[in-house]
Amino acid sequence: MSDLRAAIVQDDDTGRVLMLGWMDDEALAATRATGYVHFFSRSRQRLWMKGETSGNTLRVVEVVPDCDDDAVLVRARPDGPTCHDGSTSCFTPWLWRTILRREAEAAPTSYVATSLRAGTSFAARKVGEEAVEVAVAALSESDERVISEAADLWFHLLLLLRSRNLDPAAVEDELRRRQR
Repeated sequence: MSDLRAAIVQDDDTGRVLMLGWMDDEALAATRATGYVHFFSRSRQRLWMKGETSGNTLRVVEVVPDCDDDAVLVRARPDGPTCHDGSTSCFTPWLWRTILRREAEAAPTSYVATSLRAGTSFAARKVGEEAVEVAVAALSESDERVISEAADLWFHLLLLLRSRNLDPAAVEDELRRRQR
């Protein structure tokens, strides 16, 4: 096995960092030859193509080595979520990751799981309630109360997105698009 180099994968369309993997010479050659990102799996000690089991592949746009060739930047177009947990990126904010984990665990006492089972209409009502509470707090209550109510709104907005099977990264992408 040749030396491993860090491979930072970046979404070519959004610039978002999607993941970090490891490439040896064989993985780098397979990536360049096939047009799909390959890594060396340190846990399995073998070459693997990203998405070989999930179908969530990364189509290569460009591979750029760093100045001393011990790391590469891979600009790619993802075919589906990149992270094994279903997120757009492996560098997903903790609250979104927590929501996904609690949904997957489906504990009967979990507020997240129960709320998602209740559906989009429940989540939409909660967003409306929490938005009003933020507005009222902003006009007549302490900063601490505004922060508390904003946290509730933020959380319920993420639940609403999840109930619609939307990733918050799509909201970021829309805001970036509006800047142009």
